[in-house]
Amino acid sequence: MTTLIVGLVLFLGVHSLSIVNEPLRNRLHASLGEAAFKGLYGLASLVGLVLIVWGYGAARMDPTVIYVPPGWLKHLSFLLLVPVFPLLFATYFPGRIKAKVGHPMLVAVKLWALAHLLANGMLHDLLLFGSFLAWAVVDRISMKRRTQRPIPTAPATRANDAIAVIGGLAVYVVMVIWAHQWLFGVAPV
Repeated sequence: MTTLIVGLVLFLGVHSLSIVNEPLRNRLHASLGEAAFKGLYGLASLVGLVLIVWGYGAARMDPTVIYVPPGWLKHLSFLLLVPVFPLLFATYFPGRIKAKVGHPMLVAVKLWALAHLLANGMLHDLLLFGSFLAWAVVDRISMKRRTQRPIPTAPATRANDAIAVIGGLAVYVVMVIWAHQWLFGVAPV
């Protein structure tokens, strides 16, 4: 469990730099230069992600039950997960979805985390998905008081909404039918 917690602290800590101290982030970026800053940021994120995956896998071997969700919550989880990949696609293929939602990636993270919290009641699930849900909520709130950095996206067109929906739903189907089992060892259906 310690490895999972260290991974979450590292990964979400790096991703929270703008939330807790935007001036420090800007000073680090300026003093290190863009390439070095992005390299260190990416390396810390990757190490955190590896620790999360490793720690979560180890914690699954010795689970602590916190609650047992009723079966119908799994169906609700499937429903909540349907828009997750289209929202992720909409982040990088801006169109009406992105304009309407504002921050589609954060909405996707919130839906993903909430759906998994509803369907899973082990301590390691609460730590992983609860941490990501809390982080996404705090990040969204903090965006109201800080300047948004642009992210690289495709040019905004009307076709981007179709790309986001069709591509996102295709990834969702692949994830449910095959990839979730292959990646995480858990078959959703």
